[in-house]
Amino acid sequence: MTTKTENRNNLSTFFNEEYTSLRRYVQSKIQDTSERDAEDIVQDVALRLFSKADDILPIQNVAGFVYNSVRNRIIDVMRGKKEYKYSSDDMDGQWQEFVQLFYGEADNTYSPLLEKALRQAIMELKPVYRDIIIAIDFEGYAYKEIADQTGIPAGTLMSRRHRALSILSKNLENTKKHKTT
Repeated sequence: MTTKTENRNNLSTFFNEEYTSLRRYVQSKIQDTSERDAEDIVQDVALRLFSKADDILPIQNVAGFVYNSVRNRIIDVMRGKKEYKYSSDDMDGQWQEFVQLFYGEADNTYSPLLEKALRQAIMELKPVYRDIIIAIDFEGYAYKEIADQTGIPAGTLMSRRHRALSILSKNLENTKKHKTT
């Protein structure tokens, strides 16, 4: 008879040996957008499997079980994909507020330039980063609301927003240097 810890050990061994293959498998299925980041999907599946490893029956075919779980998660992510429509009428005021949030109180002589640069920088972000910035900072969603709707853990969403803000800061600093030289 298999003990509960054997599931955990078998899963651990499998993920350690096959992590790269799992990530490539996910990438082959969802190449169209970075919102569906392969590494995030594999880590999400691993987290869910490890959290339930002691509650499920002994896993006979670990590879089949994990790949089936990954495939199901890919389907969930594909179903949850929403297209965002950005209304320019409503967004202008929010862009201005976000510029002030991002830069603090900006000198009005630079404000339209910074706003334009920020808008461009946000639109150039990977969709996964752009969407979290727009959802949190423009549409007013809370991390918990997005997590409940998408199934993506709130911590992952916070990390994505943090990475997005870092990328924006770096890109805008480079833009600022190029404009002044």
